[in-house]
Amino acid sequence: MELTYPLFDLAEAQTLAEFLASEDWHFHAGPHQTLASAHARIASGEFDGDHDRTHWIVRDDERVGMIHIEDLGDGNPLFDLRLRAGHRGRGLGTAAVTWLTAAVFGEFPDLNRIEATTRQDNVAMRRVLVKCGFVKEARYRQEWPSEGGTRYDSIGYGILRSDWGMGVTTAVNWEDGP
Repeated sequence: MELTYPLFDLAEAQTLAEFLASEDWHFHAGPHQTLASAHARIASGEFDGDHDRTHWIVRDDERVGMIHIEDLGDGNPLFDLRLRAGHRGRGLGTAAVTWLTAAVFGEFPDLNRIEATTRQDNVAMRRVLVKCGFVKEARYRQEWPSEGGTRYDSIGYGILRSDWGMGVTTAVNWEDGP
């Protein structure tokens, strides 16, 4: 299995719009994209602005997913990872997050941390984050609304450059006061 992570180019706007509209992304905000809504997001610069970057996840010449990195300019970037349903559960998420962490820390030496947020019920992504060295740092109760009206907890994770560089995880101090 060969994985590559080519940078998205605006000339591929139609391909990205089709990708976003091709599936329901249940664990993402706005889980149902239309071609029109996807094109609007792309046109707004959301996927390739000054502080945003998007990479395809390509397996054996097939685009099987994407990684969108946000807030590269504020010192605390976070990311959105999407894999096509038929390619989940095969280690691609772990490979992508491992690649992303090395790529971001490698290219941006002043960044101290990378953040990720997911829904409480996205167990697969939560496992990937922990496996890749991210530490659970926050739980935002009933913060993530769903289309059916259910509100899910958001779980926040982060990885520090120092932990990543030494191959360790530093636990959060939850006992520091009220």
